[in-house]
Amino acid sequence: MSATAAQAVIGFEGPPDPDLVRIRDLVYQVAGIFHPDSKLGLLWERCGRRMKERKTKTFREYFECLTVKPNRRAELLALLNEITIGETCFFRNQAQLHAVRDLVIPTIIEAKAKLPIRRMRIWSAGCSTGEEPYTLSMLLLEESQRRLRDWTFEILATDLNERSLAHAKNGLYGSYGTRNLSAYYREKYFSPEGEQLRVQPVVQRNVSFSRLNLSDDARMTFMKSVDMVFCCNVLIYFDLASKRRVIQHFYNNLLPHGYLFLGPSESLYGVTEEFRLVHLPGATAYVKGERSLAGKKAS
Repeated sequence: MSATAAQAVIGFEGPPDPDLVRIRDLVYQVAGIFHPDSKLGLLWERCGRRMKERKTKTFREYFECLTVKPNRRAELLALLNEITIGETCFFRNQAQLHAVRDLVIPTIIEAKAKLPIRRMRIWSAGCSTGEEPYTLSMLLLEESQRRLRDWTFEILATDLNERSLAHAKNGLYGSYGTRNLSAYYREKYFSPEGEQLRVQPVVQRNVSFSRLNLSDDARMTFMKSVDMVFCCNVLIYFDLASKRRVIQHFYNNLLPHGYLFLGPSESLYGVTEEFRLVHLPGATAYVKGERSLAGKKAS
């Protein structure tokens, strides 16, 4: 690919390559991820990696690889794997986790007090390489000695990226992903393997990983009866229409007392009015409708 083509994509001169725009629109149609013209440089870079692998020289040739060539589905998945690489670590948002432990879990326990089955279900939507769902599993294991004694819990961990899911299922992490682990959690829930740490089976058995496209309306309807949804730093890649569709699924799948958690810089302002913002110590969350739940509702 020529330097002139690269400049056009990134915006230094002229309009973007029309075939790159076609690829952008295909990604949006399939996954709901939208790259505005100002961020086409990222898509150009990720396509470039796959084009080098496929030995294609133009975006038109690569678009054909994605749409008409025999291995088009596998190639589209490979491109999505390049696009959706996430950055995360264990215990990434400490304030949010403290709020879950100290306020949200007791509220859910109270809401389910009269039910015959003591069960908590959490959905990590956009789980990346697994640090978030495993963190939640450790938190719940700790609480199973206290408030959640005699409870069962399940963590549904989904992501679009097959490579990230394979990493998550393997459960082996280096120093960067484990940088926030305290000595207590490191020693209790991990086993050293060389210079890396492996998540112990007691943590893994509460988490089920699966590939899920948040734009797949049919499959999203099956994620029913969850007490909490964590979708942190995922919706920033979606345009407004896609966000609204995904958020509506979260609303439909959460139980009446359920909580939705987004990333610390994310908001549903201008996206939906069906959720209500609640302020928790050092964090925020969303709940369904007007209810007296843990936290003080924003005006």
